Amino acid sequence: MGGGLIAPGAVRNASFAHLLDPNRKWYNNKWIIILNTWIVLFSITSSIFGYDGSMMNGLQSLPQWQSAFNYPSNGVLGILNAIQSTGLLVGYPVAPYLSDGIGRRKTVFVGAVIMLAGTALQTASQSVRVFIAARFLVGFGLAIAGNPAPMLVTELAYPEYRAQMMSLYNSLFYSGSFIAAWTTYGTFKMNDTWAWRLPSLFQGIPAILQFALVFFAPESPRWLVSKGKEAEALDILAYYHADSNEQDPLVQFEFEEIKANIRSDSEVGANVGWKALVATPGNRKRMRIIVALAIFSQWSGNGPITFYLYKVFNQIGITEARTQLLVNGLLQLWNLFWAVLAAVSVNRLGRRFLFLASAGLMMPFYMAQVVCLAQYSEYGVPAAGHTFIVFVFLFFAAYNIAFTPLIFSYTIEILPFHLRSKGIGVFGCVVYLAVIFNQYVNPFALDVLGWKYDLVYVCWLVVEFVFLWFFLVETKNRTLEETAAVFDGEEALEKICSPGRHV
Repeated sequence: MGGGLIAPGAVRNASFAHLLDPNRKWYNNKWIIILNTWIVLFSITSSIFGYDGSMMNGLQSLPQWQSAFNYPSNGVLGILNAIQSTGLLVGYPVAPYLSDGIGRRKTVFVGAVIMLAGTALQTASQSVRVFIAARFLVGFGLAIAGNPAPMLVTELAYPEYRAQMMSLYNSLFYSGSFIAAWTTYGTFKMNDTWAWRLPSLFQGIPAILQFALVFFAPESPRWLVSKGKEAEALDILAYYHADSNEQDPLVQFEFEEIKANIRSDSEVGANVGWKALVATPGNRKRMRIIVALAIFSQWSGNGPITFYLYKVFNQIGITEARTQLLVNGLLQLWNLFWAVLAAVSVNRLGRRFLFLASAGLMMPFYMAQVVCLAQYSEYGVPAAGHTFIVFVFLFFAAYNIAFTPLIFSYTIEILPFHLRSKGIGVFGCVVYLAVIFNQYVNPFALDVLGWKYDLVYVCWLVVEFVFLWFFLVETKNRTLEETAAVFDGEEALEKICSPGRHV
């Protein structure tokens, strides 16, 4: 359905590619290396998301944690997992006002401060209530920092590497998952409460780095232009994209395109309230895709494994805590590998291909998981339990070739600047509404229905594939401004590609 939207910018893309200096690569240009280092600082926000989910999985397998909190049952366990997402849900509508008002960097700083407070409280918890309150605070801080961080990655990245850096942002989710999984595995033998307090304490390390360093990093040139600080924006573009040469053709191309885009946005988006997200046909197309991807990212069958791995293990007879923690650690390493591989391949393979391949492969792998669970549950076949683990790894390989690296990057790509922070806010709210459902409903459903509950996800994966086939638009080989404008037609593209640009 998106085929007709791809062609208009082809000539412009060719001219844009011509402006890229073939000798200016990330590995031989110190300014791009420095820029990518700052991008990593922003990207570790994603690793905090991953750390938290994997940490909670690991803590549930720790006898020390279970004992400290009186062996929480389904209701309390659901709240312990869902409360962090509730904090995120409360924070996401607030974050866009900070990102657009005080700037991207300052908003990351505010989020880091809140996360540090939550981490300290979580580590010192003496009761379930305090632990729950701390997790809410961590989630709220994550929402504040998680809104501007991916936008900074997108709006600062060197054009040739923008798609890869954007895709790597959410792929680093699994770097946090990996560290958390092996931290809880390492503390398993500790005989006191530090077995769970230490993993909680480590959760604050990325926030400490952002707290200490974020004000040394560059601000978004697009945000600066929107606030009338064009000279500062040009200086940042020149410094990091062209060795401080403000007259570099690439820098002039970017600068003029950003100004034209901001100017166009100010004309059509004088009122940039939440209603603007659905005010035009182009925006409604965007929001249809964004809301769908947010739901798909959590309801593709990944929820039970992500948040209640120990319950799934118990279903197939793997009850030893050490074994559960080991498999969880290996799974996170596997996930990180596939997500990063897909992220660096995004320009070559394209967004649409990766999404369709992901949804198409998840269906048979998830169905195979259901068959294995049924065989073990109904007939007690040991081999079925072990085979189930194999298909879990295959399923997550399929999931991670699109739904980890691309959901944030694709969402940011298709949103125009004046709607970007609010669009990310909506995306985050929908994600965490879906996550709360997973975290609170899944433990009950797994106990009551067992393997039959997974049949729901098999049917849902079919729905996902059909939606992606008909509605997902390819966006590769475009500048950020062109990608955002493609949903609004050729007229919008022409406004940002006006002849007056110095290219």
